[in-house]
Amino acid sequence: MAVTAGQSRWGVLVQRDFRLLWIGETASGLGNGITTVALPLVAVLALEADALDVGLLSATVWLPWLIVGLPAGAWVDRLPRRPIMIVCNLVSAAMYASVPVAAWLDQLTLAHLYIAALACGTSAVFFNTASHAFVPAILSGQDLADGNTKLQVSEAGTRVLGRSVAGFVAQALGAATGLLMDALTFLVSTACLLRIRTREDRPARQEKGASLIREIGVGLRFLVHDPYLRPIVIYGATLNLLLMGYQAVQVIFLVRTVGVSAGAVGVLVMFASLGGTLGALIVTRLCRRWGTGRTMMITQALACPFALLLPLTTAGAGLLLFSAGAFALGVGVGVGNVVVGTFRQNYCPPHILGRVAAAAMATNQGTIAIGSALGGLLGSAIGIRPTMWVMTGPLAISWLVLALSSAGRVRELPLTVASGRPGRIGDTAPLPEVAEG
Repeated sequence: MAVTAGQSRWGVLVQRDFRLLWIGETASGLGNGITTVALPLVAVLALEADALDVGLLSATVWLPWLIVGLPAGAWVDRLPRRPIMIVCNLVSAAMYASVPVAAWLDQLTLAHLYIAALACGTSAVFFNTASHAFVPAILSGQDLADGNTKLQVSEAGTRVLGRSVAGFVAQALGAATGLLMDALTFLVSTACLLRIRTREDRPARQEKGASLIREIGVGLRFLVHDPYLRPIVIYGATLNLLLMGYQAVQVIFLVRTVGVSAGAVGVLVMFASLGGTLGALIVTRLCRRWGTGRTMMITQALACPFALLLPLTTAGAGLLLFSAGAFALGVGVGVGNVVVGTFRQNYCPPHILGRVAAAAMATNQGTIAIGSALGGLLGSAIGIRPTMWVMTGPLAISWLVLALSSAGRVRELPLTVASGRPGRIGDTAPLPEVAEG
């Protein structure tokens, strides 16, 4: 019998297959942290890109969520999830490795960066959708919260390291070298996935004659009509649009407006990941004390107003304003990611989890592409610091979207659709099976 989170101080890390998944995701998190800083730095330092170029580059990474996000969920529900994740890793490794190779050959162009960003963004759509549906195949319901917490902690923690490393690597060896490190992390993740022994259940057979559009519609209808998932997704989409609106220009803001070095950029940007790490570490304790719904509501209401510190950033001691704002926002995002991820995995009927997750993520991640493009356009039109204000002003009050919804008014988010029984992050008693209604 598998050892559960409640039987060991190491929690679900004692389970071999989850440990392998965790190691692979941790490696990917390190690579993602590097790329977050390295990709725009390549554009700014190596190719002298302007605000519009950088904004469009950031948007390109997330654009596939708008194009293939919904069908990805239907395809993931039709196929085994682990092979999908492996193929996506290999595609991303090849594309990110191609950037430093082109740079060393003096053949790197903005078009090359856009192609690599689009290909890796498409892979990420399928990988993230499959991964979200794969975790419940490895962990029993009672261990999902512990597993999601550990995945979120490692992701945020490695992004701290990755963003810091990217800045110093760019300063010492060139920005493109950081993307080669990201490519290597995808290979580590692939090796871990190949060693996982868990056999997935066969995907449910689709109705005879069922079309892809009809399958997508199942996930969308569930999401649109559910009183808890719908407002959570709307809030997440709003938050992501505004977050990425300022993040699209934050590298240019720090380098050209504030006047910091490439190494310092990595350190400053990593404060968001430090906050995310703290949020993931404290979420279980907060949910036990306040409940899942109330924890999400309180943390978002406290974190969002700190966004107003970011555009106030100046050189010298003024850099503390950026650090504090990014850190507080990171705490809110870290808490929210664990609560929402665990809630969705427990709450949604298993046979449509991939489609519901894809519908939610396509909405949330799709607004990242819009926000990135909007940030770049505004940066070129009205200036970088004014763009920071335009994005962070609404961000400071975005938590009201959640506060005015049913999800923001309950102490505990329900565990299942059928029973509506509330549950807490960190519960160790077995959860009831999710109804397939």
